[in-house]
Amino acid sequence: MLPLHLGIPQGRPLAVLAIGAHPDDIEIGAGGTLLNLALNHPGLRTHYLVLTGTPERQLEARGAAAAFLPGAVPSIQLCNLQEGRLPAAWGQVKDTIEEVTVSFRPDVILAPQPQDAHQDHRTIAEIVPTVFRDQLYLGYEIPKWDGDFSRPAVYVPLSAEVARRKTELLHKCFPSQSGRDWFDDEVFLGLARLRGMECRAPYAEAFTCAKSLIHLQPPDLAPMRLREAQ
Repeated sequence: MLPLHLGIPQGRPLAVLAIGAHPDDIEIGAGGTLLNLALNHPGLRTHYLVLTGTPERQLEARGAAAAFLPGAVPSIQLCNLQEGRLPAAWGQVKDTIEEVTVSFRPDVILAPQPQDAHQDHRTIAEIVPTVFRDQLYLGYEIPKWDGDFSRPAVYVPLSAEVARRKTELLHKCFPSQSGRDWFDDEVFLGLARLRGMECRAPYAEAFTCAKSLIHLQPPDLAPMRLREAQ
């Protein structure tokens, strides 16, 4: 397994766009990655985009964005499209995602993976590559009864401390989900431990990546950088 390092853009902070169909999607799929990014990239710029959610759930999403990005000041965009109906609102979803490009140019995009069985997640995954063609697009996975996990291409190792902090924050930030039988530590830590085993780490989050570009300059000339080129 070849380790690849995320290049830091010259003269400016790293910019990350996180997209979720529903409040808690981003944090379940990439919460540990966000915690690591906030820890390792001072000045990190982030934009949160969540496309559905009741006022109660949107309040949870706003609090989660701050909790999972300690020290960062994320811009947060919360929409109220109808949950479970994003395929029928394809044009609105695309317009909303395209509007982000007016004021925010991401280096990395965290969004659902294309093979996700949930129609809302899958709609976002279809649209992201049509809007962002020169960014690293990492498709996160969300456990669900459909059993839709695919074979990941990219792993982000997590320490035990970060993995447990992620699960702690999921419960703290999303109390509306506490009654769901799948929303528990065993699911979140079990998946993270499995993905960690696959990349020889204590825990990990795993992502799909359809296309990437590797710069082969020596590290002292230019950091090795993995990014999407579509």
